[in-house]
Amino acid sequence: MKNDFPDYIVIEGPIGVGKTALAKRLADTFNTELMLESPTDNPFLPGFYEDPQAAALQTQLFFLFQRAKQIAMLRQTDMFKPVQIADFFIEKDRLFAGVTLNNAEFELYQQVYDRITLEAPIPDLVIYLQAPTDVLLKRILGRGIDYEKYIDEKYLQRIANAYIDFFYHYNSAPLLIVNTADFDLVNGSRNYNLLLEYIKKLPPGRNYFNPKEL
Repeated sequence: MKNDFPDYIVIEGPIGVGKTALAKRLADTFNTELMLESPTDNPFLPGFYEDPQAAALQTQLFFLFQRAKQIAMLRQTDMFKPVQIADFFIEKDRLFAGVTLNNAEFELYQQVYDRITLEAPIPDLVIYLQAPTDVLLKRILGRGIDYEKYIDEKYLQRIANAYIDFFYHYNSAPLLIVNTADFDLVNGSRNYNLLLEYIKKLPPGRNYFNPKEL
């Protein structure tokens, strides 16, 4: 812990939930470098959204190598900086693979995954953002990325369900679950400041943050 905050914080959750926006705001608060996913760098992603079966494996492998490279860079950063922030962790890659790949593809993917993720650092805190599928879809369409117009509600629901199942069993790091359906952690100040204060006093284990109840 540094200044009452975890050293390495990961923001996670399904597509459109606000991971990157919250991660950027936390990084600004702590004046620290930020490690972000780069989905727009994946040349296979537009093809995946248009035809998932044809492009799933190459899309997933590109993301796996990309994230593994970012994790390796994280391990080499100056851990004396106030806080390290990321809007993903490596485990999410296998979560998406389980949804998008068929059995044969997943078996091949798993062999690659096992070889390159052994040294991934464990976060000091994972913040898991949730929202209903219709809210996620509205946010995705609102950000206006052309190839994301092919994302449908059924696919989003499968991803959201995969996250729910994953975090139901997750115990590798302290976990803070935040339902963002009814409030904004990104643009306003009240809920964001409440979150910061809540993290300072966060007990070990699994916790929940809901400003409406505070």
